[in-house]
Amino acid sequence: MKELATMNVNQAALLDRAKEILHFNWKEGFTIPCGKLYPFQWNWDSGFVSMGWGHFNLDFAMAELKSLFSGQWENGMIPHIIFHSENETTYFPNHDFWGTHINPGAPNKPKTSGITQPPVHGFVLEELLAQHPDKSELEGFAKMLFPKIVASHRFFYQYRDPDREGLVFIYHPWESGRDNSPLWDESLDRIEIDYTTLPPYQRLDNSIADPSERPTSQQYDRYVYLLELGRRNQYDGPGIAQESPFLVQDSLINAILIKSNESLIRLGERWRLDVQEIREWQQQSRKAFQSKLWNQELQSFIAYDKRADKAILHKEIGGMVSLFAGIPTEEQAHRINAYLMDLHQRGFYICPSFDVDSSLFDSKRYWRGPIWPQMNWMIYQGLKAYGCHKTAEIVRQDLLELVSRLGFSEYFESQKQLLNDITKGYGGGNFSWTASSVLDLIQNP
Repeated sequence: MKELATMNVNQAALLDRAKEILHFNWKEGFTIPCGKLYPFQWNWDSGFVSMGWGHFNLDFAMAELKSLFSGQWENGMIPHIIFHSENETTYFPNHDFWGTHINPGAPNKPKTSGITQPPVHGFVLEELLAQHPDKSELEGFAKMLFPKIVASHRFFYQYRDPDREGLVFIYHPWESGRDNSPLWDESLDRIEIDYTTLPPYQRLDNSIADPSERPTSQQYDRYVYLLELGRRNQYDGPGIAQESPFLVQDSLINAILIKSNESLIRLGERWRLDVQEIREWQQQSRKAFQSKLWNQELQSFIAYDKRADKAILHKEIGGMVSLFAGIPTEEQAHRINAYLMDLHQRGFYICPSFDVDSSLFDSKRYWRGPIWPQMNWMIYQGLKAYGCHKTAEIVRQDLLELVSRLGFSEYFESQKQLLNDITKGYGGGNFSWTASSVLDLIQNP
């Protein structure tokens, strides 16, 4: 196969198209990820999207976050989906399947899911303030949102860290944001499904997107099983930690929590607020992340299976996001940077979402190997912070080239040698966080 030629990226055209996509996906107060496949408001999507809006419409950026936090539970949790429309029928599981009314602290309106996602909103708020340092209306909005974000972090430490380690667990793969990553395979395989008790359901994603790019039916059965386990425990009960066969301390969600803690500390100090509680969380979390999740053999941060009490020995993109949180030592950062440069030299776009040398790697199927735009954004920022500017620029240019070649898709092929035979990206098209990532990478290099 002939070598793929380097592409000249028209950044002005990308900016124009990115803005068009955000406007197209705007739904009177919030932005959907894309039409049909994801017709509601998603938690961490909205965080990244608000940064994209911030570059050209601050009012929409603030509205995006205000809309998301309208679904916050009394326990502080920000759900992973806000169902602003109860009439949309193209998505499963919809609000009626979640049945979150069983928790007295869940809002009646808007309806929500019963699980959460990576807590990006602390660093997102700081990014918006950096974009607009002189906007008094944003400063007031940020001060209003600040205690809500702190409450969402308190939820993690109160409900998802029963042993007070400083590392929080997830009990559903969807909470990680990396739904079908091979990281979860062994833990999910532990689940024995009794199909006489599993509620009947019909997934709709495979009728909209290519099934070869989506999670398998076997995985979906286990997603529904864990959803049911959460519902039995009102989505925040102690039975989740006691009963769930899937209980994982994920590197990505903990790294993002640490990153957002740091932003909240800086913002709180700026406004002369008491941030001692956040400082205590942060001190414990940083120490536990470094001591428990670094794997010397893999030269990477990894996830930990709390139920099986063992490390999950896979190298994947969640461990790379530790750079963004400033967690690695200089030596560890050097090792991660060397790994990324090796991938680049071997003909991969960086950073694939899973270890390319693993038998479980699949460069087309969702989180098992493709390139994800918002992950490249975080890794780019992390590499720059450690002075790895050459690798950072490769990460940035790789994403811009993929979007230029294949459109504003949800995720992308990671093997350069395959791009001669590919005309579009994977998953949903005209995707909001892809547009927002491109906007920021061009406007704020």
